Order: sequence, then structure tokens, then C-alpha cells
Amino acid sequence: MSWNTFGRVLRFTTWGESHGPALGAVVDGCPPLIALSESDIQPFLDARKPGQNRFTTQRQEADLVRILSGTFEGQTTGTPISLMIENTDQRSKDYSEIAKAYRPGHADYAYDAKYGIRDYRGGGRSSARETAARVAAGAIARLIIPEVTITAYVCELGGDKIDRDNIDFAEIGKNPFFCPDAAAAKRWEEKVDAARKAGSSLGAIVECVAEGVPAGWGAPIYAKLDSDLAAAMMSINAVKGVEIGDGFEAARLTGEENADPMRPGNEGNPRFTANHAGGTAGGISTGQPVVCRVAFKPTSSILTPVETITSDGEATEIRTKGRHDPCVGIRGTPVVEAMMALVLADHKLLHRAQNAHN
Repeated sequence: MSWNTFGRVLRFTTWGESHGPALGAVVDGCPPLIALSESDIQPFLDARKPGQNRFTTQRQEADLVRILSGTFEGQTTGTPISLMIENTDQRSKDYSEIAKAYRPGHADYAYDAKYGIRDYRGGGRSSARETAARVAAGAIARLIIPEVTITAYVCELGGDKIDRDNIDFAEIGKNPFFCPDAAAAKRWEEKVDAARKAGSSLGAIVECVAEGVPAGWGAPIYAKLDSDLAAAMMSINAVKGVEIGDGFEAARLTGEENADPMRPGNEGNPRFTANHAGGTAGGISTGQPVVCRVAFKPTSSILTPVETITSDGEATEIRTKGRHDPCVGIRGTPVVEAMMALVLADHKLLHRAQNAHN
């Protein structure tokens, strides 16, 4: 069985390959009568699209989205919403040398082992190009949760962390790194330039904060909000780790340090004095900001020769040519936001289905 669909009530299926004619998504379960047009989706795709600066891949894609179904007179109808994004700048010849050699760190060998066939042109289905469809689907999810504000940013690049005392969300859109610390963004310019010129790459950590999530979203045990978030984030290409709240740091704290103390708040709701749990308890939202961090590995497509084997099992070396992100975590930031939106919208609808009274 092939798994290309995510979600329970709000479900989306992505389709397409890196070097095919187009890619896209089908979003099913979206409530009717929500105002929707391409202009509601395009700004998020524009934030993710390639070729905008020297710190990302130089592949030039307009990433213009078309809505093919699921709307009438500018509103959703409750039927499946089909989205399409054309590929217009493929260079399949860049991958001719790797047709018979596996790229270490990529899914080449794993796909071949599973299916007995692989699309070597940019990785085909395993390419990060697929994430454009997720961002388009995520834009629809945001319309289902207008009460929630989602902000993602790079908090660490190549081992260099931001200064949390300098965080200014207004800075995120002012630099090419989605960085809330202007001083860190300036340092990162040199780091990414150096990695790119050396034919290498860097990893990054993206932090995502969702504010306005009410208490009660999520479900016990097998549909926890945080477990679904972890699964969603781990499904993104190049992601190797996810933390909710303090994550691994919580294991280094004592019980009293890790507690999120509660005091009386407004209208009988608690006021929390800490948020080590990242806005969830028992898999259900607490009303605090939902916080997760996502670790992206260094881009595996590098010009530095790496030992590998051919599909015939012979030893060789490989240099991956083509146009690649020197740090895939940068453009992964809008993808993290999209997956947060898709999970939260799904859980809002799940909550509404079981708890019609509130």
C-alpha cells in the first residue's frame, strides 16, 4: 500500500514528481462556504519558491497555483479541492550521471529496494519539490483556523544559534533566512556562502509557534496533537528530529523545573507561568502556544565527491550536480508552518465532530 495521504477529517493527498509536468494536492474534508481563491494560497508558495536569492537553489519556478475543483463562486463547496502547480524549469540532464549510481543521504537506494525502479531526475517523488503541494494545502488549512496565528523561523543554522534576547518577529521577512535575529542572519550569510563555495551544505533547526490554539484540541492515546505534529514534521524531506516544547531538554530537568505551574486566570481558565510542555498535555492542547522544533539535516546533494555504489553493486564516487539548496532548512520553514496548520485544522474538525456542544 502506498501512503500519500495525511489527516483524518481534513485529508490531503499530494501527487507529482520533481521533474514531471506538474505536481499538486487534493484537499478533502474542507468545510463548505469558506472564501477561497488562488490569491489566498499564492503568498505562501511565494515564500517557499526557489531562486529568490543566492542562499537557495537557483531553479527558477514561478510556483503559480491553480484551483481545479472544489469551489464555486469563490467559496468552497465541501467537495475535494484539487490544486495544481506546473513545473517549468526542469533540467533532467543534470542528473544523467547518477542514473546508475546511488546518492548517499538520498532515497535513491531505498526507493530502488522497495519498488525496483526509481526516478533519478531530482529524486522524483522523494524530492523536496513535493513540499510545494503541502504549502498550497496548508494555505487552505489556515482558512479553517482563523483564530490561530502560526509563525515559523530558523533558530539555528550550521550550529550557530540565534540570541533569544534579540528575537523580533518583524525581522523574519527582512532577511533570506526567516531569521528573527538580525545579527544572526548577518552571520549566516557568510556561513552559507562558504558552504556553497566549498561544494558542501549545512543543517538547520526551525522553530514553529502556533498562538491562539484553544484548550481541548487533540485526543488521548492514539491521536495526540503532539504525536500527529511529530509525524507531520517527520514526513518533511530532510527532517531528522522533532521536539515538542522543551523536547530533549526536559529530560535534563527536575520535576519541579519541568512543571508548568497554573494560577487563576480569566473566566475560570488557568494562567500558566511556564510552557515546557509546548502547549499540550495528554495529547490535548492546553490553550498555551503550541511549540515545536524541527531539525533539518544538511542537504545531501553536494559537489564534494562521496563514496557510493552503482545499481550493479560496483564501487564508485559521486558528485551531485544540479541546482540545490546549500541549506534546505531555510526553505523548509514555510513547509513547517503548512504542516502545523494542516494538523491543527484537522484536530479542530475532529474536536468539533465529537464535541458539538463547544
